[in-house]
Amino acid sequence: MKKVNLVFSIMIMLLIYSANLYSQDWPQFRGINRDGKVTGFKAPTAWPDTLIPQWKIKVGTGDATPVLAGKKIYLHTRQEGDEVIICVDAITGKAVWADKYPVPPVTGPAAAHPGPRSTPAVADGKIVTFGTSGILSCLDAKTGKVIWRRENPANAIPQFFTGMSPLIVDGICIAHVGTKDNGNVIALDLKTGNEKWNWKGDGPAYASPSLMVIAGKKHVIVQTEKNLMALDFSDGKMLWQIPTLVQSRFYNCVSPYIDGNRIYYTGQGTGTKAVEVIKEEDNYTTKELWSTTEVGAKWNTPVLKGGFLYGFTDQRRIYCLNAADGKTAWIDAATHSDFATIVDCGQVIIGFSQTGNLVVFKPDPSAYSEVAKYKVSLTPVYTYPVIAGKLIYIKDAENLILYKIN
Repeated sequence: MKKVNLVFSIMIMLLIYSANLYSQDWPQFRGINRDGKVTGFKAPTAWPDTLIPQWKIKVGTGDATPVLAGKKIYLHTRQEGDEVIICVDAITGKAVWADKYPVPPVTGPAAAHPGPRSTPAVADGKIVTFGTSGILSCLDAKTGKVIWRRENPANAIPQFFTGMSPLIVDGICIAHVGTKDNGNVIALDLKTGNEKWNWKGDGPAYASPSLMVIAGKKHVIVQTEKNLMALDFSDGKMLWQIPTLVQSRFYNCVSPYIDGNRIYYTGQGTGTKAVEVIKEEDNYTTKELWSTTEVGAKWNTPVLKGGFLYGFTDQRRIYCLNAADGKTAWIDAATHSDFATIVDCGQVIIGFSQTGNLVVFKPDPSAYSEVAKYKVSLTPVYTYPVIAGKLIYIKDAENLILYKIN
């Protein structure tokens, strides 16, 4: 009887663990709602001195964040002359399937980052990836079978190769493809790859589209190389546009943060701005709410928590801005790195910098309050941490590592 009870208890624990993991999916760029918010995370009463690695597997080069869907982790990497789409078991790290296709080398200034940078998207039993050479692929998430693949024979890519992560909404895949001054925002049927609509204009930035809903109408928000704009999700027609010209030799690399009918956007050398989208009969306009030159970012999209924006500045420091008026609450003096990501875990905020340091701090607008700091990679990191319960998945230069918070 004791053995039966023990087995039953173990089964219940596994079921609870699996359900908990599933409820904390990270299926696309910046999470479930593309807002950097982790669901269901509960901070430990006392943070450990170190994080314990559970396993480490070599998966290939690349800066694309892994995605978590159900009990599977999906990655897009480069292995020698191929880009590889990989599915592994989220608990054991064992390979489930892999698909590869040949790609040309990444050359020029971008050669230091030869692997994919675009985070895959998983929805409706499918995974969509976007490679460095502009190849858009859709695979069956369970089997790895290629459903469709959109090649790029013209080799139309941005100057530093691709950096846009695809968006899936209501069975439609949205992607911004093309090259400098000549871009296309395309809407493809997820099942077939057939084109629904195609907007032509600005070239793609190193940012990713998001969805905004105003009075029931879906807007696709896109940061291009020169403008921030909204396209009608149903037909691709432009609804509004704001010039976002860069300064000096900088580039638009930061995806905007969307909160209801407000958008917060930033860029290196341009500070941070907030706009409100207003519906006037059948038209849409934008109104600038505030603008500050005191805080701006190079790569990092902030998170919004309790009415304040938290992120990393282009001066490599963690900051806190009042989202109501743009006034600086504080800027911490510690230096981190040019590239960093940040996620809202509820009780804490976790920043992850290029240095491989995972920084845990409280969402406190009165002052920076660090809780813990962990070295989780010895190589430079350009991805988001994927956090599910007590598990943290880290993709470094070549490996996927699972850490556990004890």
